[in-house]
Amino acid sequence: MSADVSLEEPARGLTGADGARDLDVWVRSLRPWDAYFAVVWGVTLAVVLAAAQPSWPVRAVAAGIVALNLPWYVLAGRPAMLDDSGNGRPARRYVIGAVLLFLPAAMLVNESQLVTFALAPQCFTLLRLRGALWVLGVMGAVPFAGWTLLWRPSVGEAVFRLLLAVATFAFSAFLGQWMMRIIAQSRERAALIAELEAGREEIARLSAAHGALAERERMSREIHDTLAQGFTSLLMLSQAVESELDHDPPQARRHVALMTRTARENLAEARALVAGGSPADLAGTSLAEALRRLTERHTAQTGAPARLMVTGEVGPLPTAYEVVALRACQEALANTRKHAGPRVPVTVLLGYAPNALTLSVRDEGCGFDPRAPRAGYGLDGVRARAEEAGGSAEIHSAPGSGASVTVTLPLPPDTSRRSTP
Repeated sequence: MSADVSLEEPARGLTGADGARDLDVWVRSLRPWDAYFAVVWGVTLAVVLAAAQPSWPVRAVAAGIVALNLPWYVLAGRPAMLDDSGNGRPARRYVIGAVLLFLPAAMLVNESQLVTFALAPQCFTLLRLRGALWVLGVMGAVPFAGWTLLWRPSVGEAVFRLLLAVATFAFSAFLGQWMMRIIAQSRERAALIAELEAGREEIARLSAAHGALAERERMSREIHDTLAQGFTSLLMLSQAVESELDHDPPQARRHVALMTRTARENLAEARALVAGGSPADLAGTSLAEALRRLTERHTAQTGAPARLMVTGEVGPLPTAYEVVALRACQEALANTRKHAGPRVPVTVLLGYAPNALTLSVRDEGCGFDPRAPRAGYGLDGVRARAEEAGGSAEIHSAPGSGASVTVTLPLPPDTSRRSTP
C-alpha cells in the first residue's frame, strides 16, 4: 500500500504473534468502516433518486453509477486497504476507478457529491496527504464545473453549489488530516507496543540465559567445593597408603578407613547436590559442629593440627549463610593441604556478632602472592559466594608469611541469638 498510514496497521500492532488472530483483528477493525461506507452510499442513492432535478431518467443513470461504487469497493477498495505489501498500485487503481465513477454522477446530479464523505476517508487512507488533497480538489472542482456547464443554473444556485463544494472540500480535508494524525499516533503506539513486547521477550531470553549461566556456575562451584575436593583427598590418601603398605601397615589401615569415610561423605554430598538440598555436612547439625568436623577431618588427612574457635553468641542462621561459611572453610582448608606445606597448623575462627558473621581460616604455611593469576574457581569462588550473600571475602598472604581467608557476612536484623552452651 502506498499510503503513509493504514487503517489496519494500528490494529495489527496490538495483536499477538498468532497470524490467524492478527487477521481476525484486521477484519474486525475494518468492518465499522464497511458499514459507514455502505450507509453513505445508501443515503446518496436515496437523495439522488428523490432529488427534484433533473429528470427521472438522468437521476436513475446517476443512481446507477453511484451504485457501482459498492462492488468496486468490494473488489478493489477493501483489498487495497488490507494490503500491507508496500505496493501502491492497487490503492491508486482503486482511487482512480472510484473518481471516474464519481465524476459523471456528480455532474449529472449534484447531490451525488455526498459520496465524497465515503471517498474522502478512503483517499486519506490509501494515498499520501498531498495526493489525497489533490484528489479531493478534483472531486470538488470538476463536478461543479461540469454540472454548471451542463445544466446552466442560475447565479444564485451556482453560488450556493460552489459554497457547498468548498465547504465539503474543507470539511473532508480537515477530517482526513485529523484521521491521518490519529492513525499515525496509533501506528506509533503500535510500534512502541511491538518494541516493548520485543524488549520483554529479549529480557526474558537474556534472563533465562543468565539464569542458566548462573546455575551452571553455581553447580561448578558446588562440584569444585565438594566432589572435586573429596576426590583430591582420596587421591592424596591413596598415595599415602601406597607408601605406607610396606613399612607402616597400621597407618595404612587408618588411611584406608579414612578413604572409606571420605568416599561415603563424597557420596552424601553428591546426593545432596542432586537433590538440591543443603550440604551433607550441615544436615541435622549446626554450622559450628560442621566446621569442627572439617577441622578434625583435615587433621586426620594431613596430620597437621587444626583447631576451631567459636566466639560470640551462637544463633540460628539462614541456610545460605551457613553454606557460604562452610564452603569457604572447605576451600581454605583444601588450599592449605595442597599449597601450605606438610603438617602446617591451621586455625579456624568462627565469630558471631550482633550484625555479622565472620569466618577466618589462617595457616602458617609458605604463603603466596594474592595478586598472581589463579586458575579454576578456588578463592575466586569464595569471593563470589560471599558477594552473592551480600558480604565480602578478604585474602591476605605473602610468600613465606602464611595465608588467611576471612569471610564477613552481614546478618539479617531479625536473626535471634542464644548463648553458647
